[in-house]
Amino acid sequence: MSARHDPQRRRDRPAERDEERRAFREEAESLVRITAAPTIWSGHFLLCYCAVAIACAKAGAVPGWLTGGLLAASVAALAAIGWVGWRAFRQWNVTDTGDFSNPEGEAEDRHEFLGHAAFLLAIISFIGVVYVTMPLLLVEGCR
Repeated sequence: MSARHDPQRRRDRPAERDEERRAFREEAESLVRITAAPTIWSGHFLLCYCAVAIACAKAGAVPGWLTGGLLAASVAALAAIGWVGWRAFRQWNVTDTGDFSNPEGEAEDRHEFLGHAAFLLAIISFIGVVYVTMPLLLVEGCR
């Protein structure tokens, strides 16, 4: 009997498709998670530097309300990056498995690797937001 007319093969297809869709959805979420923290960092960077540049160009000084608003935006960015990092750490699953490397290269290993990469990017992004925020606290004037 050919594979084309095999009724058993036809019944297995929906289950296979559901499994493939679930795996694809998890990987798509992982790819979004891996880009989330750097995107938050870059948005925060643009917001802070553009707002201060416009304020310095127009008024010659940064008003206190702008500094306060940018500090609030910094806290929000740090909280968002912390949340993304926590989710990525849970996806990495290193505390449950104890495995820092997985040489087999199975689908679950790739999923955990994406969590590991997203976690490391969240750490770098967190540090980046802190460094972007430091001039708001330490530099008083525009020059």
